[in-house]
Amino acid sequence: MKRLIFIASLFVSICLPASAQVADSGKQQIEGIIEAFRTAIINKDKEKFMQLFLREEITWITSVTERSRDLTMARHGNKPRPPKIDVPGTPREFIGAIAARSERSEETFDNVRIDTDGEVAQVWFDYVFKLDDYAGNWGKEAWQLVRTDAGWKIVSIIWSTELNPVPPPRKL
Repeated sequence: MKRLIFIASLFVSICLPASAQVADSGKQQIEGIIEAFRTAIINKDKEKFMQLFLREEITWITSVTERSRDLTMARHGNKPRPPKIDVPGTPREFIGAIAARSERSEETFDNVRIDTDGEVAQVWFDYVFKLDDYAGNWGKEAWQLVRTDAGWKIVSIIWSTELNPVPPPRKL
């Protein structure tokens, strides 16, 4: 019995560090994807941004809070109530709109959590999207990624949208 316990302990001690290294390596690479996403927005780098995705058409959906839907109606008059679930274009349209703006754009990430087995990954975090120093919206964001021969690629992004109740500053 002692011999069996010794062999099992030896096996566990040999296998666990190897699997932990694979997961840590995947997490470090995914942290690099998160940073590349962030800097592509800041630098308005369409090509770098689009290289982060498995394909051009991915799941790209937001769930808008009730308060934000009410706020949108108040800001834009009697237009129809905005949808609860919105598909605001594509990643290419998103980065294109950022590149077309004169303001500095930035998305910040806090409380980042990464779960991976080395082949697929889930990333979950709190975000704030800013134009210049104005925080336009914030919420929770979730990504799903797969590891390809070319590295990690984003296959879906879903997020909640809470709009800033304070309108953006007017430019003179």
